[in-house]
Amino acid sequence: MNFWLMKSEPDECSIDDALAAPNQAVPWVGVRNYQARNFMRDAMRAGDGVLFYHSGCAQPGIAGLAEVASAAYPDATQFDAASPYYDAASRPEAPRWLHVDVRALQRTRLVSLAELRSHPELADMLVLRRGNRLSITPVTDSEWRFVKELLSQKAP
Repeated sequence: MNFWLMKSEPDECSIDDALAAPNQAVPWVGVRNYQARNFMRDAMRAGDGVLFYHSGCAQPGIAGLAEVASAAYPDATQFDAASPYYDAASRPEAPRWLHVDVRALQRTRLVSLAELRSHPELADMLVLRRGNRLSITPVTDSEWRFVKELLSQKAP
């Protein structure tokens, strides 16, 4: 089993939106970074753990727990000219962009970016690296366990 941190802007898809979706699952569309796409294609498996992270908002941070719910498959938004994720160079017979479905498991207390940064145990967590803008990053077993412990505690 692998673990991931997946960023979503809450006005596009929040943890609450995912929890309200049929089967609590949403397609993780719109990823347009090759490294993030490769994580989905090559390393993600159904059942992998996900830290559902709200980004691009006033208070970014981990807002819930989820799991990968499908193998990677072509992201249909790349072929939709009306979509902000349209890619004119991508072809149905050779899709450039993939996505997975993500199933929300629970909303948690918000573990803010500042709180994550305050723990030396998480110093190497990819989301905390300056300049990291990837929407999907791997999380180590020890980081996963530490964050899960944080989620069980009251906010500082």
